Amino acid sequence: MESRRDWDEKGFTLIELMIVVVIIAILAAMAIPRFMRASVKSKQTEAKLVLKQIYTMQRAYRQENDTYYPGDGSVVVAQPGESFDPLYVEIMTPAYYSYSVTGDATSFTATAGSKSATGLDDDATLDVWTIDQTGNLTCVTDDSKD
Repeated sequence: MESRRDWDEKGFTLIELMIVVVIIAILAAMAIPRFMRASVKSKQTEAKLVLKQIYTMQRAYRQENDTYYPGDGSVVVAQPGESFDPLYVEIMTPAYYSYSVTGDATSFTATAGSKSATGLDDDATLDVWTIDQTGNLTCVTDDSKD
């Protein structure tokens, strides 16, 4: 005959709970790196869009001034919250990158670099993108591949 005590005690054993914790830990260990990589990829979209905007505005600037901005080969830098006024390109305050532009009569290069010393995912690798007068967008250093 079954005792009343066995019938009323329902629950999980310590071994069953430990197995569930281990399974959750394994799933988390597989998911976190993928999430971090996806997070970095979404942040890289900012650099691509701003650099393409700089490219478009550089072409318009050259049509009007017969040179690319700044025109003398010097480097102009814009941090988040600043702008490249002659190009009408503003870098929004919550930006992940700082930007630089150099240009002369025949060519220009715009660069986007991670503004944080720890890159986009808190490691030593910085994310760097460039675009030139031909519209060639290049990832110099990819922070999502480490």
